Amino acid sequence: MHQIKSPYHLYLGHGDNPLQIKTAGGIAQWRPDLCVGEFGKPLSLGLEYLTPHEAYAKGAKTFVLGLTNTTGDISQDWRPDILAAIDAGMDIANGLHQKLSDVDELRLAAEAKGVILHDVRHEIGKLPIGTGAKRSGKRILTVGTDCSVGKMYTALAIEKEMKSQGFNVDFRATGQTGILISGSGLPVDAVISDFIAGGVEQLCGANDDDHWDVIEGQGSLFNPAYAGVSLGLLHGAQADVLIMCHEVGRQQIKDKKGYPVPDLQDCIETNVKMARLTNAHARLGAIAINCRVVGADKADALCEQLSTQFSVPCFDPMVHGTGRFVNSL
Repeated sequence: MHQIKSPYHLYLGHGDNPLQIKTAGGIAQWRPDLCVGEFGKPLSLGLEYLTPHEAYAKGAKTFVLGLTNTTGDISQDWRPDILAAIDAGMDIANGLHQKLSDVDELRLAAEAKGVILHDVRHEIGKLPIGTGAKRSGKRILTVGTDCSVGKMYTALAIEKEMKSQGFNVDFRATGQTGILISGSGLPVDAVISDFIAGGVEQLCGANDDDHWDVIEGQGSLFNPAYAGVSLGLLHGAQADVLIMCHEVGRQQIKDKKGYPVPDLQDCIETNVKMARLTNAHARLGAIAINCRVVGADKADALCEQLSTQFSVPCFDPMVHGTGRFVNSL
């Protein structure tokens, strides 16, 4: 499991597309207390602008590459900035496809300085196969009708609301952005399929009876590319409660022509059935809708309709927050 030291210095690069710094934006939104400052222009998250040496002097321990690009590699024009962060004494955290450790000048500089290079998209260490053995503690897992419908955002919003209400709760990250936000986790899409369930069992292991893990879901059982990852997560999570995440208005599975978004009831029933292999009492706890396509003004009516249909709380986490669900716990 990745363990990334905080606080962070967020690197934004030198591009002008705000979508390229969504990882840094997520960290700044969900973990502002861990952010010492930012570095890069012209984009800004409104944090204090600090050079790597200035950030280190203020206590930053990890320089986070909070950006992406179309190729997934470590751009040449980022490397002088990464080298400056290494020279300052910070570890480097990277969520891109290319490994920092595969870039000789970065690996050698890190070895000479004694800092750690975290390639969080890639598996580290040896993982066991799943056991399915009953374990203590309570667990919530976000699942979805497709990928990119809001599973991570919903999980983080639920954790935040639960903390505000005094619950004993932790967010468990399963993707690179979630790992960078939380500082730890398991990149399940980089794990060999036989070991996904076992890795997730380790990620959210036995805990106190009153403790809740809120586990970030991945993919969908109805996405032909990612269903295997989703199923491994369902079995390893041994979730007590499932939150079904759904983008209203999406007609087709993302990037998969000819595969329609599944019927919501069918998707719910299939996820609950699969989850009950390792937890016979798994149940639907809520529906989290994403109204990006149809407009936030329709959220109230849609939530009322779905809540009546499925007899669980329904909310758009960006419109309503997650109190409707957390209150029901």
